[in-house]
Amino acid sequence: MTTDAATLELEDEILTFGRWDASEVEVSDDGLVRYLNLENISAPRSKGRHSEKQFYKADVPIVERLLNRMYVAGHSGGKHLVSSGQNTGSSERLWKLIEESFEIIEEETGENPIQILVDAIENSAPVEEVVSYSRGGARARKAVLVAPQRRVDLALRLLVQGEYQDRLTSSEEASQTLADELMAAAEGDNSVKAVREKERREREADGAR
Repeated sequence: MTTDAATLELEDEILTFGRWDASEVEVSDDGLVRYLNLENISAPRSKGRHSEKQFYKADVPIVERLLNRMYVAGHSGGKHLVSSGQNTGSSERLWKLIEESFEIIEEETGENPIQILVDAIENSAPVEEVVSYSRGGARARKAVLVAPQRRVDLALRLLVQGEYQDRLTSSEEASQTLADELMAAAEGDNSVKAVREKERREREADGAR
């Protein structure tokens, strides 16, 4: 390859937000490798092109999955009236919020913010949880392994719920709150809702064996 061709290829390379390379991110949890798509994307929306396929979410870039979850934090106990349906909006606005959060993460950690996002998901994704079933007319509980797809779904939901609930009582900008949530979760800090909830589910599973 000539120097000019190599330069052109580098210029044409797609980076997430035009700045960060998702392909260089490492996933340490082998069970999640298949379900954390580290494809770089130049636009925030794939417009449902994967939705006709089984397990299609595994083909959606992980940064876009964070964006999709941020449309609505989801119900969280009795607080669902203030934690659901309030932060919907345009993709462009939420995409900008995530970009600003990534800038804060890079400035404070010196690391690729997509790596921090992946680390936060790994530390927030429960390996086991408890299910209930009927046995002899009584309800019983048992521990089960969590499917990898559900692990990622739960982690994203809990991270966004925690960030949004913190935002309701904080004077900080939403981008700073999201950055703080991801950085703390990446460190495994159990003061973060997502990490704390993961540990709770796994304790319950351990007790139900």
